[in-house]
Amino acid sequence: MLKGKTVVLGVTGSIAAYKIANLASMLVKAHCDVHVIMTKNATNFINPITFETLTNHKCLVDTFDRNFEFQVEHVSLAQKADLMMIAPASANVIGKVAHGIADDMLTTTIMACPGKVIFSPAMNTHMFENPILQDNLETLRRYGYEIVDPAVGYLACGDTGAGKMPEPETLYQYILRELACEKDMKGLHVLVTAGPTQEAIDPVRYITNHSSGKMGYAIARDAMLRGAEVTLVSGPVALPAVPFVHMVPVTTAQDMFEAVRDHLRSQDILVKSAAVADYRPSQVSEEKVKKSDGEMNIPLERTQDILGYVAEHRRDDQVICGFSMETQNMLENSRKKLKKKNLDMIAANNLKDAGAGFATDTNLITIIMEKEEKQLPLMSKDEAAHELLTCILEYRKDRV
Repeated sequence: MLKGKTVVLGVTGSIAAYKIANLASMLVKAHCDVHVIMTKNATNFINPITFETLTNHKCLVDTFDRNFEFQVEHVSLAQKADLMMIAPASANVIGKVAHGIADDMLTTTIMACPGKVIFSPAMNTHMFENPILQDNLETLRRYGYEIVDPAVGYLACGDTGAGKMPEPETLYQYILRELACEKDMKGLHVLVTAGPTQEAIDPVRYITNHSSGKMGYAIARDAMLRGAEVTLVSGPVALPAVPFVHMVPVTTAQDMFEAVRDHLRSQDILVKSAAVADYRPSQVSEEKVKKSDGEMNIPLERTQDILGYVAEHRRDDQVICGFSMETQNMLENSRKKLKKKNLDMIAANNLKDAGAGFATDTNLITIIMEKEEKQLPLMSKDEAAHELLTCILEYRKDRV
C-alpha cells in the first residue's frame, strides 16, 4: 500500500519512544522506505540498533556523523521524505521548531522538509496543558504542521490525563491517510450507509439480518483515503470506527432514514450499501412478551423507503449507487431496482455465490448501469470498494 513512499520518523526523548519500533515495523511491512532520526535523549529510551534492524537504514542521531549515505544529510533526507512524523514529540522539540531553532539532526531535517510533517506530542499532563506548550502547538499549526491529539489515560509518571501518545496503529492510520492513495476524490462529499438495522419487538428481542457492514466500511475507508469528506451512517456492527470519517451510528430503519435525509443535500455521492429492514413490528411491546403454548404472530408494517426518498429529493448532479443482494435472477431483479429507484448504478451480488455472502472478507459484484454492466472478479472487499468508487468517478466525469 505504501510501496515507493518514503517516511522519516523523528523520535524524541520520551518513554513512549519504544512504541515507535512497532510503527516502523508496520510501515516496512507495507513496503514503505523508512528512515529514523533520533535525538540524543531518545537513545536513553531505545537503542538506535533496533530501528536500524527494522528499517535496514542507519539510524541518524549526530548531525556531524561522517558515516552517512547522503551528501548533506538533513537536506537530502528531508527532500526524499514524502512525510515526516515526529513521534513521540517532546515539549523541547516542539518548542524548538515553533521558534525556528535547528540545533540537531532532527530539528534541522524538520526545518528543511518541504513535505507534510506531523507531530504527535507525548508528555506529562501538566506539561501538555501548560499555556506555553499550547501556544507552541498553535504556532506549529499556523505554519502548516499537523498535530495529532494525544490520548487520555494513565501516564508513566503516575498522572492520569491528556499527554499519552496514541498507539502505533493510530499513527499508522495518519500516515496511510496521507500516502496510501492518489487524492482523486479530494473536495467531494460522500455519504455511505452500512450494516443492518434492528427493529424492536419488545425490550429483549428484535428483527434484523446477517449484514456485517464490512462492504460499506471498506467503501467509506477507500473514499477517505482518496481524499473525500466521508459521512458513514452505520447500523449496529462489530467493526471498529473508520478513522477520519464522520460516523453516524443508528439502530432502526427510521433512524437511518432520518440520518440520510439530514445529510443528503450536501453530498456529491451516495453509496447505499446498508441492509435496511423492509418491515418492522407495527407495535412494540413495552414489556417482554412471554411465551405461551400457542403460536405467536407479529404484525408487520413497511419501513420508510430510503432510496425512494432519495430518488425524489436528489440533486441532478448527485451520483446515487445502491446495492442489491439477491438469491435468484440477480441481473433481472437488480435492473428493475435500478429503474424503479432512479439510481445511477447498482452493485449487485448473489448470496449463493461462493465468497459473496454476509460477513466474508471477499465479494463478487456486478456493477449495473443503464447502458452497461461491469462484472468484477472475486476480490477482497477493500479491492471491490476501490473498483466501485473508480467506476463512480468515471461515471460522474462522463456525465459532467
